[in-house]
Amino acid sequence: MQKVILIVLASLLAISFSNHAADNMKAFPPAEDGMVRKVLQLPEQADESSFKLELIVGKTILTDPENRYFFAGSIERKTIQGWGFSRYLVSQFGPMAGTLMAVDPNVAQVERFIALGGEPYLIRYNSRLPVVVYVPEGAQVRYRVWHAGQEFKM
Repeated sequence: MQKVILIVLASLLAISFSNHAADNMKAFPPAEDGMVRKVLQLPEQADESSFKLELIVGKTILTDPENRYFFAGSIERKTIQGWGFSRYLVSQFGPMAGTLMAVDPNVAQVERFIALGGEPYLIRYNSRLPVVVYVPEGAQVRYRVWHAGQEFKM
């Protein structure tokens, strides 16, 4: 009997969390023409204050295998009026730039992920809300999770 009650409670809890996540998505408008909405749902962590999320936006394109490239552009944080939630917007990719090392013209081009240039874009880790990023069609959103160590330095 206790197992049945536990299963029913777990099911109700899961349903309420999924409904809560769906309610949160009501705040985020659909993507405009030429844009795509990417949604990241982060796993829950024991101490989320010691985590950061790095957003990495770019495209996979054919380039030479030697030079380093990046796209001009930036990630912009916007607050959704009436909700207070943050959404992230990359309105456009600027021109691609890179180093100019001489490369053997017979070397085959390779597919590589080329990200926006500049400093890493770190945001607060929060598993209770989705991370919603609007990017131009053809763009990819990747992320890394950064974790602070337990040791403090003086």
